[in-house]
Amino acid sequence: MIISQPQYFLLFVSSYALVGFLTPLMRKLAISKEILDRPNSAHKSHIEPIPYLGGVAIILGVILVTYISLLFSRSPLSNFWLVTSLIAPALAMGMIGLWDDIKTLPPFPRFIGQTITGIIVSVILIFSNSFANPTGATFLDVIVTIFWVVGICNSINFFDNLDGGAAGSVAVSTITLTYLSLSNGQSSIAAMSLVVAGATLGFLIWNRSPARIYMGDAGALFLGVLLATLTIRLEPETNSLISSFATILLLLAVPILDTSVAVFSRLRRRISPFQGGKDHLSHRLIRAGLSRKISAAILWLLSAFFCLIAIMLSHLNPILEVRIVVISVLIWLLLFVGFMKRPDF
Repeated sequence: MIISQPQYFLLFVSSYALVGFLTPLMRKLAISKEILDRPNSAHKSHIEPIPYLGGVAIILGVILVTYISLLFSRSPLSNFWLVTSLIAPALAMGMIGLWDDIKTLPPFPRFIGQTITGIIVSVILIFSNSFANPTGATFLDVIVTIFWVVGICNSINFFDNLDGGAAGSVAVSTITLTYLSLSNGQSSIAAMSLVVAGATLGFLIWNRSPARIYMGDAGALFLGVLLATLTIRLEPETNSLISSFATILLLLAVPILDTSVAVFSRLRRRISPFQGGKDHLSHRLIRAGLSRKISAAILWLLSAFFCLIAIMLSHLNPILEVRIVVISVLIWLLLFVGFMKRPDF
């Protein structure tokens, strides 16, 4: 499917405008139904209740813009299948997240849902033969896919702990994903990534500090599955399988870093990794004396830094490519150690 530059621009603007319009409506609905994030536990840092359902605005925006654009462009049935294979698992996980926002689920049912979603995604990839970077062993591909889907779901969900932090970083990642997809002719992946970028930026209007609404688990889990699936399908123009995997990891290096720091911090203190806490990157930056706005900006800049490295990998010779991968891993590890040295709470 050939998509022109004006069409890409229209996709981005449409999702940005639609989510920007829907988010305050969802805010009013959340307030009227009392679907609120109340500061009723020690790990909550806000003072007043903040409405959820921002994730519903993101979900509606992504789905409506995507399918309406397919209908107007008279796309073949194969494109509807591709889009549905991307959106359906994410939507299912988003609905579980919405249930959690409304009723508050324990971690185990969410984990089961994430695992089932990972299995479904891997089955779809096998039957459609669309593993972008297969290992050569189907069973191993399935295990890696399930681990990736569950891991990114939790990473985005964990990472959504600061006004604008997650939304801005996801926007950076999906804009980069758009560029990388366009570079190798994956127009459908590029279009979907650009729709997600527009949706998260439209939501960011209302979610930046001081946040007037949160995306909640509905938005975080929906975006987590969508990002996991889009990145699995990405075919980076690199010289080795290791560099290809590194590109995908770099796109989400900061959410992965945040989850790694929080999980290791909790294990070190012998508490459950799924227990909430003030041990995320944002909390450590704020305890260092930075404001919420500056902390969010730092997370966005870190995301942009690793995403730029991902772009660089597609333009380097094999020797430089390996060196950059090694350097980026070392930088990530230095950041991990540096954040772990900050007080846990």
